[in-house]
Formats: sequence, structure tokens, C-alpha cells
Amino acid sequence: MPHDKAPIAVALDAPDVETAARWAQAVTPYVAVVKVGLELFCRTGPSVVETVRGGTGVGLFLDLKLHDIPNTVAGAAKSVARLKPMYLTVHASGGSDMVRAAVEAAPEVTIAAVTVLTSLGDRSLQEIGLAGPSSDAVRRLAALAVAAGAGALVCSPQEVAAVRAEVGPGVVLITPGVRPAGSDAQDQARIATPEEAIRNGADLLVIGRPITGAKDPGAAAAMIAASL
Repeated sequence: MPHDKAPIAVALDAPDVETAARWAQAVTPYVAVVKVGLELFCRTGPSVVETVRGGTGVGLFLDLKLHDIPNTVAGAAKSVARLKPMYLTVHASGGSDMVRAAVEAAPEVTIAAVTVLTSLGDRSLQEIGLAGPSSDAVRRLAALAVAAGAGALVCSPQEVAAVRAEVGPGVVLITPGVRPAGSDAQDQARIATPEEAIRNGADLLVIGRPITGAKDPGAAAAMIAASL
């Protein structure tokens, strides 16, 4: 990751490609990565990647959370590897063989395994039959994914210290649910400030609305970058 830029992935959860491109252009001087999620990718298709990347060479985080049989995930990972993302997400709960299939199909890409979605609480885990509490499920899935070759993990700021202790120093920990002090928690249940998340061992912070919802997204990105 470029050292002159903040370890932030700006979530481009935009209603259209023009807005996403405008946000990306505003923030790329300050942040290392921009994140394209499922909604934007499904709406516009793979062409969105070149549009938001522009000529900047900013890192791309493709947050598609692939979850299917290993063969299908391998095919999908191979297809999007052509877009040269820095990170591609898969669900750790797809199991070791699935995670390994993604890793082998896209060797140039860092596969980031999602442990437990930040929207799931202990009750939801019980409903889907995943042994909880969520902190145990997160640690278990983190260990499984790393053993299967994942180079990164996505976990909430509350779990980042425990996950770091579980998997050691070589794995990139990506943390959504980061909100600068004084901003609205919105729909994330498990949150922290950027400084806390980094202190707890996060390597890359996913930040969306506190930057993209600001009147001047570039200034908001610069301010958060400076705080780190």
C-alpha cells in the first residue's frame, strides 16, 4: 500500500457511476484504496472499475463477498482478477475448499475473507446454526480462512485485537464499521473510531458515509487521513 496515503478504503456506495467517479476523484489524493461493492458492481458491471480508478493507480477493493461451490467461486475470482483488484472478498463460511479455490484462481489478488457480517448478532448466528457467540465464530472462521490461504480478513473493530492474536502479524486486517468521533453509527452495530481501530491492529479502514456523505468528500478524507 502506498505509504504516503492513509490506510483507508473509501466505500463508493453511490447511486450511479458518475457519483462514484466524482467521489473517487476527490479522495484518491489522500487514501490508498477505493472500495466497489456489490450494488454498484451489479448496477454498472465491471466497467465501473476503470471509471473509478481513472488514471490514478489507486488500489481497488472489490467487495463482492463471493459464496458458492468452490468451482464457481474459482471461476468468478478468475474473471474479476482481470480487473486487477488489490483485494477481493469471499465468505469464510463457504469453507476451506472454497476459500482455497479463490486464492488459487486469483494468485495476483489478495483474497480477503469475511468472517461474520457486522450486521449479525448472536441471535442471528443461532438462527443460521453457526455456533456462537460471534467473537468465537469470528476467530474460528478467521483461522480457517488463513489456513486456506486468505491474505486478508474482514472483521469488526471490536474483534480486530482478538483476530490479530489468533492469526499473527502477516495477515491484513480490514475493518468496516469505522466512524470518526461524533458521526452517526447508522446501520453498523459494532463500531469504533479510526484511531481506535488502528490501535487495535487494523491495517485498512473501510469508511463510507463519513467521507462520501460530507459536503466536500476530499476535505473529509484529508481530515481523517491527517488524524491517522
